Amino acid sequence: MNPQQAYAPGRDPYFPDHGDARYRVHHYELDLDYRPVSNRLSGSARLSALAGTVPLEEIALDLAPFRIQRVLLDSRTVRYTHRAGKLRIRPAKALAPGAAFTVEVRYTGNPKPVRSPWGGLGWEELTDGALVASQPIGAPSWYPCNDRPADKASYRVAITTPSPYTAVVGGRLLTRTTRASSTTWVYEQPAATSTYLVTVSLGKYTAVPLTSSGPADERRPPVPQTAYLPARLLPEFTEDFARQTRMMRFFEETFGPYPFGEYAIVVADEELDVPVEAQGVATFGTNHLDGARTSERLIAHELAHQWFGNSVSIADWQHIWLNEGFAKYAEWLWSEHAGGRTAATHAAAAHQQLAVLPQDLLPADPGQKLMFDDRLYERGGLTVHALRCALGEDAFSHMLKDWTRRHRHGTVTTADFTAHAQQYAAAPLGDLFDAWLREPSLPPLPRPTGPHHPADPQANPLPQD
Repeated sequence: MNPQQAYAPGRDPYFPDHGDARYRVHHYELDLDYRPVSNRLSGSARLSALAGTVPLEEIALDLAPFRIQRVLLDSRTVRYTHRAGKLRIRPAKALAPGAAFTVEVRYTGNPKPVRSPWGGLGWEELTDGALVASQPIGAPSWYPCNDRPADKASYRVAITTPSPYTAVVGGRLLTRTTRASSTTWVYEQPAATSTYLVTVSLGKYTAVPLTSSGPADERRPPVPQTAYLPARLLPEFTEDFARQTRMMRFFEETFGPYPFGEYAIVVADEELDVPVEAQGVATFGTNHLDGARTSERLIAHELAHQWFGNSVSIADWQHIWLNEGFAKYAEWLWSEHAGGRTAATHAAAAHQQLAVLPQDLLPADPGQKLMFDDRLYERGGLTVHALRCALGEDAFSHMLKDWTRRHRHGTVTTADFTAHAQQYAAAPLGDLFDAWLREPSLPPLPRPTGPHHPADPQANPLPQD
């Protein structure tokens, strides 16, 4: 991210106690040592940041109740307090607007998920290993951060753990060094990343390269893709993820180039309620493998988040429909492309399902209580489908690719998207967006009206590989 990018205004209305809009971080360096048997984490975090537009008298970081060993501001000791999930640092003199500064924190303790309305979030101890699932406010469970989705930064993460364990972090593996019985893994993620999208997975995993070794597209080499999973699950995994590389190619054709350097899939050796997306990584549970591709829609959903949510990120959680609506619609597009039910058929089923449920959800501002409601996902997908119907195939395709290109590694709001979409429409879209995003009642099922839209989508699926 360009260090001069404008600051997102104010606090997140859904989580006003998280994050600090008075400054932003542009780079994190995390050096961690984790012992799975004792669930002991020792960490050193160095944050490179810029003050905002007013003098900075306090630097507030989000951090769970670890034992603080040292805090430095610009390499000097500094006064601080640490209570109620906040590490508050008091400079001897207020930092000038726009000033660059660094904060270093050394800490240790037993990481555990932070409490939330949806249960524990963040660092989760497994039967044999650990994983991080932070959406939306779990990042402080394992490192000090400015925990707001708009404050995106690059990362370098080094983690030392017993050698039988594989450590997976989003980004490129720089080095892997084994000394005695421990191995240190060093990863780099140069792309701007929201705090909740940084992840770690530790387990006794086998690495499986997924990228095809066949002839590459000379215009665009294949995205490096690797899976990490327990060896015993290889037969099921091979079938369930057989179309992963085809899916990646299709999404690149549909959404534009993959926005990161690589993509990793982790199958944790434990059942998980839902898969978890992170920057350049998706984590699944053993229950998502059955050898019958039952969870393929979830594979599509998590991959689509790399474009919608991870590269193009929301400025605050009010706009979560932009993440989940597009990921839901990606499920439908993949089904259509792969010879299954068309997006129109999925849309009709979703509409029928929503029609019998309570009509009290505003997708453009669902509130904290409903931000992960299943209806937001379905209604968001229907909003995208309604827009596709209104624009027509050609305009819709150009709109999608330009959206991901123009806002690559940036932050957006609903207003940004509606203004963007309007540029590709022959008629005003205000009524469409008001009906689908800003009114609780369910609009009628959208029908194709734009040019070059197939009259019978069921009979005209997208071309197959």
